[in-house]
Amino acid sequence: MDQPHISGTAVIITGGLLHDGHAKTAHGLLRTGKRFKIIGVLDEKHAGSDAGRFVDGVHRGIPVMANIDQFIEAYGKPDFAVIGMATKGGVLPESLYASVKDVLKRGIHLVNGLHQPINEIDYFKDVLGGDAQIYDIRKSKPFKELHFWEGKVQDIKATKIAVLGMDCATGKRTTSRFLEEQLVKKGHKAEMIYTGQTGWMQGADYGLLLDATANDFISGELEHALYSCWKDHGVEILIIEGQSSLRNPSGPCGSELIISGDVDGVVLQHVPARKKFSGAEHFHSDIPAVLDEVSLIEKLGTRVIGITLNGEDMEEAALLEYRSQLVGQTDIPVIFPLTEDLDPILDQILKLRS
Repeated sequence: MDQPHISGTAVIITGGLLHDGHAKTAHGLLRTGKRFKIIGVLDEKHAGSDAGRFVDGVHRGIPVMANIDQFIEAYGKPDFAVIGMATKGGVLPESLYASVKDVLKRGIHLVNGLHQPINEIDYFKDVLGGDAQIYDIRKSKPFKELHFWEGKVQDIKATKIAVLGMDCATGKRTTSRFLEEQLVKKGHKAEMIYTGQTGWMQGADYGLLLDATANDFISGELEHALYSCWKDHGVEILIIEGQSSLRNPSGPCGSELIISGDVDGVVLQHVPARKKFSGAEHFHSDIPAVLDEVSLIEKLGTRVIGITLNGEDMEEAALLEYRSQLVGQTDIPVIFPLTEDLDPILDQILKLRS
C-alpha cells in the first residue's frame, strides 16, 4: 500500500478496550512508529490515565481522554484518528458510531484498519465529502499492481527470518519490531516486512496486507516486498512479520512465508497459558506442544532459531518454571522479548549470515 500522505499527529480510538489484547493495534502504535506521532487515546473507560500504563507500565505522557471534544479542548486538534482495536469479524461496533462521526465532523481524517470499510456504512454518508477523509486501508492493491511469485526470492542475498506464532495475537509483530530495532542498534541493516495493517500504520516501508490480498497473489506480493526491500536498500537481514499460526483452523497461516519466502530461519512466539486456538475454542484440536511445532517447521524446510514467550495470564513463577523445563528439552534459545534482550537469537541470525 502506497499512501505516503497519511502521516502526522494522531489519536487512537480504542472503545473501552485499551487494557485488552484486542487493542493490539493501539499498543503497537504506542510502543513505536514513524508514520504517526501519537498524542492521545480516546477511551471513555480509561479516561484520566496515561496510555503507557496499558502497554508496559512506562509513562509516555500520552493522555487518555473520554472523547474528541475533551481532547481538542485540552491539547488541540490532531491530524488523524486511528481505529486502534481488532474486533470479531473486523466490524466497527455500533457503540462507536457516534464517537467516530464526532471525529469526522471535527475535520479529523480517520484511518481504519478493520475489515469493514467505514466508507460503506450508511450512518457516515452525511459526513463523506467534507473536510475529513476516511482511509479504509485493509484492502488489496489495485489488480494491475499485484505480483505473481516468480522465484526471484532465491536471488536475495539478505538473511530472511520469519517470526511465526503458535496462535493469533501472541506478539509476533512486537517481537519482529524488537528484532529489527536491536539488530539496527548493533549496526546491522535490518528491516521488518509487514503483513498486517498495524505494521503499515507503524510506518514499515515494505510488505503486504496478507488477509486483504487475493490468495493467488500472496506469495508474489511477499516475494516482491522482500526483493524490493533488499534491492532498494541493501538490507542484510529481512524480518517477516507472521500472521495467525500454522495450525489455527480459523486462519492457518505461515507455510507460505516459509516456503514462498524461502526463509533461512524462524523465531517462534508462544503463549504457554493458552490451550485452545483463538477463535476456535470450541474446536476439537488444542494448541500443540511448542517443540511439536518446531518439528513441523523443520519438515517445511527451515529451522527454529529462537523461541519467544508471552507471559499472558501466567504468574511469574509459573512462567519461569515453564521456561526452565523448555530449556532442558532443547538447545534453542528461549527468551522473554518484553523484558529481555534478544541477543541469543540475534547471535543465531548472524551465524546464518556467516
